[in-house]
Amino acid sequence: MSAQISGQNRAQSSNGWLKTYYYLRFAVSAAWVVAAFTVAKDAPPLAAVMLVAYPLWDALANYLDARRSGGLGRNRSQLLNFLASVITAIAVAIALGHSMNAVLAVYGVWAAVSGAFQLLTALRRWKTNGAQWAMILSGAQSALAGLFFVKMAGGAEAIGIANVAPYAAFGAFYFLVSAVWLSVSDILRKSPQAAR
Repeated sequence: MSAQISGQNRAQSSNGWLKTYYYLRFAVSAAWVVAAFTVAKDAPPLAAVMLVAYPLWDALANYLDARRSGGLGRNRSQLLNFLASVITAIAVAIALGHSMNAVLAVYGVWAAVSGAFQLLTALRRWKTNGAQWAMILSGAQSALAGLFFVKMAGGAEAIGIANVAPYAAFGAFYFLVSAVWLSVSDILRKSPQAAR
């Protein structure tokens, strides 16, 4: 009985962190999208900084999340996502010296790879935390968006930060859905306990 209660407490603590984490990821991504569509759209230096900062933020977020559940060593998909995001930030900085098409191609590869790792992380968490369907959808859509970016990068269309912003917006949406879903699940789980 005590082991069952201990397990429930661990799950609740984990869900508490995940809610905070998902809301934070939503807030940062949403702010990035707003800035991309407004001030950064016509300010190339700011857009360049933001394009490098976005994968760096993803790396930091994965590190913080993994640290709450045993560290990067125990969470291989997040370790790989962390490394992919750091490498992407460096690759974007280099690609900015060539063209925005090169930047979009780098983002495309990153979206595909990080989407796959995010999907694996969500599948691993399904049993312990639940409410991971939105993260699974997000990971799958990210992988598909990556392939689309790579294809678009090879075209003749003018590319800018606004081309990347919808990808970040969908990510923000899925983080918000996951956070709200966990919040509602916690309320529903506590309701029968309160009734007793």
